[in-house]
Amino acid sequence: MNQTPGEPEEHRNGPTERPAYRAGYVAIVGRPNVGKSTLLNQLLRERLAAVSPKAQTTRHRILGILSGPNYQALFLDTPGFMRQAADELDRRMLKAAQQAIEDADVVVLLVEPRSPGDIEEQLVEKLGKKPAIAAINKVDTVQQAELAAVIEAYRQLHTFVDIIPISALYGAGLDHLLNRIVEHLPEGEPFYPEDQLTDRPERFIVAELIREQIYHLYGDEIPYDTAVEIEEFREAADDPDRTKDFIRAVIYVNRDSQKKILIGAGGAAIKRLGQNARKQIEQFLRRPVYLELWVKVRKKWRKNPQLLRQLGY
Repeated sequence: MNQTPGEPEEHRNGPTERPAYRAGYVAIVGRPNVGKSTLLNQLLRERLAAVSPKAQTTRHRILGILSGPNYQALFLDTPGFMRQAADELDRRMLKAAQQAIEDADVVVLLVEPRSPGDIEEQLVEKLGKKPAIAAINKVDTVQQAELAAVIEAYRQLHTFVDIIPISALYGAGLDHLLNRIVEHLPEGEPFYPEDQLTDRPERFIVAELIREQIYHLYGDEIPYDTAVEIEEFREAADDPDRTKDFIRAVIYVNRDSQKKILIGAGGAAIKRLGQNARKQIEQFLRRPVYLELWVKVRKKWRKNPQLLRQLGY
């Protein structure tokens, strides 16, 4: 019998088996400043996690949801793993990283292109029998012979399901990494709607974008002693008298001297911070924003459990 033009392939050649749907949690772990947040943002093609050249930019465990035709990968971006905690904030960040490994179905150990150190060895000890992939980041910075030696070192360290060279910054190797992650996710139904990006509210992302600009614009000490809280977030759609969303954010610092640095002479520094942050926020929200920034001193806030809970740590 002649085949009907335009007839689906599965009708002409018999039914084709669709791949099983896979869904699960993927923890991205590694030492500080190895590129975990950059990797998450590249995989999601969205600026979700704060990124800067400084270590410990990420303080929270952030969930990024990536939905494909036959999978939903729930990525957990984690704070950089530390040898030990110096204060209450560090302790909570360390706990968040450890909890992500426990909750994950697949673990991506993101490392730099050099031999494993004590932090990588500690993380490997926590993997247990979970499927784990070693992703060697920043491969654009080393020669092929050096990279081969690093791959061999990680092959000797642990039985990874794969060792994949990548460049999170430039997107190299990410398609292969994602395919291997999906292969090891458990079969199951999606956890979230396909168009959902994260379980975090918009105000959380807005606070992260402000904090990211603090890391970019100020010296080494200031970013680590600052925290951002969104005090007010009113959408223009809910107020007929407004043409822009109104956002009031408070930046907490430890000392009066830090407050003066954040504000700058004649308010110049905080004005530039507001301008830069507003651009990033508008790009994320895809609508105009009026951003108001205030600076308050909260001495030893990093050691204050009550304030840390208030800030979502």
